Amino acid sequence: MQQHRIIVLGAGYTGAIVAGRLAKQLHREDVAITLVNPEPDFVERVRLHQLAVGQELPHRPFSEMFAGTGVELKLATVTAVDAERRTVAVTAADGAEELAYDTLVYALGSGWNPQGVPGTAEHAHEISSRPGALRLRDRLAALEAGQSVVVVGGGLTGLEAATEIAEARPDLDVALAARGGLGDWLSDKGRQHVRKVFDGLGITAHEHTSVTGVEADRVLTSDGAVPAAVTIWTTGFAVHPIAAATTLDVTETGQIVVDGTMRSVSHPDVYAVGDAAQAMGAGDKPLRMSCASGTPMAWQAADAIAARLTGTKLPKAHLRYFNQCISLGRKEGLIQYVTADDRAVRAALTGRLAARYKELICKGAAWGVANPKLGLPTRPRRTLPQAVPVPTAA
Repeated sequence: MQQHRIIVLGAGYTGAIVAGRLAKQLHREDVAITLVNPEPDFVERVRLHQLAVGQELPHRPFSEMFAGTGVELKLATVTAVDAERRTVAVTAADGAEELAYDTLVYALGSGWNPQGVPGTAEHAHEISSRPGALRLRDRLAALEAGQSVVVVGGGLTGLEAATEIAEARPDLDVALAARGGLGDWLSDKGRQHVRKVFDGLGITAHEHTSVTGVEADRVLTSDGAVPAAVTIWTTGFAVHPIAAATTLDVTETGQIVVDGTMRSVSHPDVYAVGDAAQAMGAGDKPLRMSCASGTPMAWQAADAIAARLTGTKLPKAHLRYFNQCISLGRKEGLIQYVTADDRAVRAALTGRLAARYKELICKGAAWGVANPKLGLPTRPRRTLPQAVPVPTAA
C-alpha cells in the first residue's frame, strides 16, 4: 500500500515541530514524512542577536533530533511549489528535482525586509538568518573602539540587538533609530525600564525618526545623517516569495491565508504555519510574526492533519497571547504582559528575573522542537484507507 506523502517545507521552529509532532501521531507504515531544509542543524532564530556578538549557541543537528522518528531530512532549497500538480521543486547538492506530495506543510518563514530604502541591501546587515548573524559577527569583531553602530527599527528585534551589542561591546557607540517612541507599544513600566537599560548601556535613541537611506558610513534620516560604521536593519520581516508565485490564496504581503486549522482556504491539501501564514487570533486580529505565534500554529496544523488522516475529532485551539519576552542583554530583561490580542497591560516583569524568564522561554522553545508532544506519551494511529492515495495506472 502506498504511503501518504507529507512534505514539510522549512525546518525552523514551526516546520520542525510539525514534522516531529506528525511522526509521533501517525503510524510509520502509513505515512512518509519528508522535511526539506537547506541546513542540517536547527537554528535558534530568537538567539541570533547573541550569535552576532560572538556568543556560542548550542549545536542542534537534525540527525539527532529526528533519530528514530521516521522523519526524512532532505537537505535542499525550495525553488517553487505547484499547488495544482501537488509538486515541489527543490535544488540539492546533487542537482534539481521534483517532489510529489499528498499533504504539504508550508513553513518557509520570513527574512529581513529592506522595505525599498535606498542603500539598505548594499550596506546594512540583517540578523534574521544565521548567515546574516555570522556576517555581522565578523564585522562587529573588526570594529575598533569608538566606532558607531546604528540599529534601525524599534521593535523587539531592534531592542534586543541594540542592548546585546552595547553590553558585549561597551567600547562602541551604539544607537537605535525608531520610527515612533522608544518602546511606545509597551506599558508605562515597560517603557521606563527600556529607557533605564538604554541609559545604563549608553545607547542613543533617535526617536520619531524616519530612515531615508543607508550609506557605507552613515544612516540618512529625516533629521539629518547619523554616523554608522555598521548599520543593522530590523524594521520587520518579509515572507518568502515562493507562495505568492503559486495559485494559493495569499495576502498582499504574500502570506498564505489559512483557516482555524492552518489549512489553506483555497487548497485543502496545503497547510501553512508560522510567518508564512496569516492566521486569525483573539479579537479576529492576524497573529504577528513571532515564535509565540508560530509554535501554537504548528501544534494546531499537525494535530489537524493527523485528525483528518485518522478520522478523529479535529482540534480547536484558541490562539492567543500572554506576554512579550524581551532580552535586554544578558543581565536585563522585560516581560510585558498583554491581552489575548497582544495589547500591553500595566503589569510587567523587569530586571534580572525577567532575563532569567526569557532565557527559560528560549530554552523551552528549543526543547519543544525536539519534544513536539511536550514529553507526553503518544500512540501512533493508523490512517483511514481513503487517506492513502491509490496509484494511478500508467
